Amino acid sequence: MKKIQFGGVALMALLMTCATTTFAQKKGKAVSIFNGKDFTGWHTFNKTEPISDKWQIEDGAMHLTARGGGDLVTDKEYENFELELDWKIAEGGNSGVMWGVIEDKKFCCPYMTGPEMQVLDDERHADAKAGKDGNHKAGSLYDLIPPASFEYVKPAGQWNTAKMRIDHKANKGTFWLNGKQTVQFDLSGPGWDALVANSKFKKWADFAKYPKGKIALQDHGDKVWYKNIKIKEI
Repeated sequence: MKKIQFGGVALMALLMTCATTTFAQKKGKAVSIFNGKDFTGWHTFNKTEPISDKWQIEDGAMHLTARGGGDLVTDKEYENFELELDWKIAEGGNSGVMWGVIEDKKFCCPYMTGPEMQVLDDERHADAKAGKDGNHKAGSLYDLIPPASFEYVKPAGQWNTAKMRIDHKANKGTFWLNGKQTVQFDLSGPGWDALVANSKFKKWADFAKYPKGKIALQDHGDKVWYKNIKIKEI
């Protein structure tokens, strides 16, 4: 075997390169959780039968065409992750993206356990004027924290890109809308408890109690589209 000599600088560079490579291999990789062709990886909340035909695949997007399609949830549960997706809402429409959702017959809906990133037509839906300081507007942590600006959302009928980072290891949640940070919050502790105590969820015993759960797309009765849904576990 040929013996290879390293100088101090060269050896340090080699060690740094190895460390960087190892770190890159351990980091999560964003993967698509919607193939744009069918509902593989998704099902209706608390149901085993096929997804309602009121949910359709249209131009690579999930499209809720009418009320009664049901809330969709991922087959898989997630705890620490970055979720990115594109959404488009019809005029006067309302929907939402939730995490930490638990399926159990004692829960009627995903929102009983899962906090929500609001999806809304801010110009026309009455919810934009409800809540406190705009905490029902698009990009808000619904009924808890308003978005940093009401200007980040695009009008009904246009695509918005949303991102959600939920990191229980750092006890931090963050939302972005069209590249702009809208909210950041603690996921547990006194700060979170104070938010919930001043919200509609204050008497909901199971709300936001499960760090690990499913992602949900809400049927609020209005037409909505979702596409390019990707998640990276962190």
